[in-house]
Amino acid sequence: MISEFLIAFRETLEAALIIGIILAYLKKTKNEKYNNVAYMGIVFGVLGSIAAALLFSGLLGAFEGFAEQVFEGTTMILGAVLLTTMILWMMRASVAREIKHKVSMQIDKNGKLGLFMLIFISILREGVETVIFLGAAAVSGSFSIISGLLGMAVASILGFLIFVASIKIDIKKFFNISSVLLIFFAAGLVAHGVHEFEEAGLLSPIVEHVWDINPQAPLASSGIYPAFHEKGAVGSIFVGLFGYNGNPSLLEVISYLAYILVVSLSYKHLITNSHS
Repeated sequence: MISEFLIAFRETLEAALIIGIILAYLKKTKNEKYNNVAYMGIVFGVLGSIAAALLFSGLLGAFEGFAEQVFEGTTMILGAVLLTTMILWMMRASVAREIKHKVSMQIDKNGKLGLFMLIFISILREGVETVIFLGAAAVSGSFSIISGLLGMAVASILGFLIFVASIKIDIKKFFNISSVLLIFFAAGLVAHGVHEFEEAGLLSPIVEHVWDINPQAPLASSGIYPAFHEKGAVGSIFVGLFGYNGNPSLLEVISYLAYILVVSLSYKHLITNSHS
């Protein structure tokens, strides 16, 4: 529930910031005549995102057995990769400058069509990423569409307040904090993806269960589980937020830790380069 809200909130806020930066740039450069083009790009980007969500939903229910396991495993790994690249991109200090440069270049070279395509692709990319992330969250554990929609609504309101009401918010600090949570979520996607490939027989678990703290609860038939069981009060939250697994294989543990290590080194390299 928390992970769906955080993913939808962050992706929608990113889209809102991109739109806000573009509209602010058009105003600053006295190119407000292109505002209608920008709005058209937003509308078609949203429609494209809805189409992607419907397509993904159809694909998700179209597979069974081996094909389903491979599809779900691939979705989780792809979601982790996209989530990681998004996190590292947003951590860069030059994001706003890059967006402004792209707007200027598209207007100079391709006029209205260039600006429309830039905004359309930007919104569509955020929308498709959201679909993949939420889809990966859905197949890796419990899923709440209400949490996702709430995240989008709150982010939209916040984006409006930032650019229209000019409220001051430390966006950089928010992205840094949320990035840490999303990195652990992405690590969980990697481990869950590996688990699906193990189930499909494509990967060996090495050791089937490194530990097992998922004992069968005495009242499991009534839906009552120990707190740290994957379906328990605490465990169920950790599943969605951190990729918690009460009985992981050795390969799942290795993949989880390897992902954390690689992303940490990439982040350190990014920070070092930004200060050099």
